[in-house]
Amino acid sequence: MAEIKQIDGKDYILCTWRHKYVRLTPEEWVRQQFLHRLVEQYGYPESLIAVEVQLATGRRADAVVYNNNLQPLVLIEFKAATVPLTQQVLDQIAVYNRQFAVPYLILCNGAQTVTAKVMNQQITFLEDIPAWTQLSN
Repeated sequence: MAEIKQIDGKDYILCTWRHKYVRLTPEEWVRQQFLHRLVEQYGYPESLIAVEVQLATGRRADAVVYNNNLQPLVLIEFKAATVPLTQQVLDQIAVYNRQFAVPYLILCNGAQTVTAKVMNQQITFLEDIPAWTQLSN
């Protein structure tokens, strides 16, 4: 699945979404593994996932999933496996969501995944990641 190569003694992984090799950091490993899982296990169309999406604040969202009308649907924040998914991480993605106003938020550090539905400024935590068929209806 993951295509890795060395450049100047450092590991790089092929990012399908950016169409280039990027530095293989612990967070990047989580991102690549999770996004491939979204496509393969949950049926998300690869073409509707964007990586490193620019925010108005100058920061970047780790990944955004769009619906078939290219409206943002899911905002995803990745952390390295050693970084716990705390309230601070949830606050970070909530701030990013002020720009996107998506109905679904996902936090993932490889070991743990937190999925939430946002409706009327209320957050409800979900048991699992919704399948694409659930989101696209």
